[in-house]
Amino acid sequence: MTSKTFRRSALVVALAAGLGAPCLAQAQSGPWLVRVHALSLDSANKDETGNDLSVNNKVFPEVDISYFFTPNIAAELVLTYPQKHDVKSGGTQIGTLKHLPPTLSAQYHFTDLGAFKPYVGAGINYTRFSSVNILDGAATIDKNSVGLAVGAGFDYEFSKGMVFNVDIKKVQIRTDVSVGGTNLGQFKVDPLLVGVGVGWRF
Repeated sequence: MTSKTFRRSALVVALAAGLGAPCLAQAQSGPWLVRVHALSLDSANKDETGNDLSVNNKVFPEVDISYFFTPNIAAELVLTYPQKHDVKSGGTQIGTLKHLPPTLSAQYHFTDLGAFKPYVGAGINYTRFSSVNILDGAATIDKNSVGLAVGAGFDYEFSKGMVFNVDIKKVQIRTDVSVGGTNLGQFKVDPLLVGVGVGWRF
């Protein structure tokens, strides 16, 4: 993670907030909630191959869309664009890859605390790895990962239809690593995701 990357992601959130502000007068408490975040990815980097594999942490923009079936029950879909990571072995870079990690969760929102609305949730993550280039192609990984996701956070409604949000998720992202057709073991990214941003209810 670099300060330049963080500033860039924070600017995306700030611009989104500014563009949404003129619409607040017409905002209603409908079933949809859309948020934009600066999202920090902190990888667990649990390697079972014996090669001390790791990927870098980073901060990037993210969008999530929630639909409320009731005032308390919602479904949330988290979206972003493919994220590029450096792959290292023992601290030495051996390649790069991209991953696209949409996550779908069911959430319970607590609504009896006024403007402060905490929530908990659980769901499933699907990650697609692409543009994999490790050891100049000598190493390969499974391109698909499906795992659990659990999380918690809160919305604070500071203006009609507009919220400040903090969200924390732990997600299972794992892949098998092979060299020359031999499976070396599993690499677990299993990141902790922390998002800070704003959202609009309509």
